[in-house]
Amino acid sequence: MEVVNQNVLRKDNTLLSIIHLTQLLHYVTGFGGFIVPLIIWLTSKNTVVGMDEHGRSIINFQLSMLLYIVLSIPAILLFGLGILTLIGVGIVGFIIPIVNAVKASNGESPSYFLTIKFI
Repeated sequence: MEVVNQNVLRKDNTLLSIIHLTQLLHYVTGFGGFIVPLIIWLTSKNTVVGMDEHGRSIINFQLSMLLYIVLSIPAILLFGLGILTLIGVGIVGFIIPIVNAVKASNGESPSYFLTIKFI
């Protein structure tokens, strides 16, 4: 008897919304906002329609936000501009995942601005 691995793609907008909302774990627990979406993306990118696109955009967004935070720390010495950047990153990092979770539940593509394409 031959066993054939069938990768059946399923449409799951709820999981796509959840992966966007898991980025908010940074604000609740202080960590996990990068690791949890990464794990969900890697485990289900071949089984859920659109997961690869959403997962890549989330990882790129999280890496971009981390880069902006690292660059804004030395910028605090330059007239306090780094503090404004940190506040901006905090606000953008909270609002944009919520907006994209709503978009994902409606079946739309994610749109993260200020994102550097790492992946």
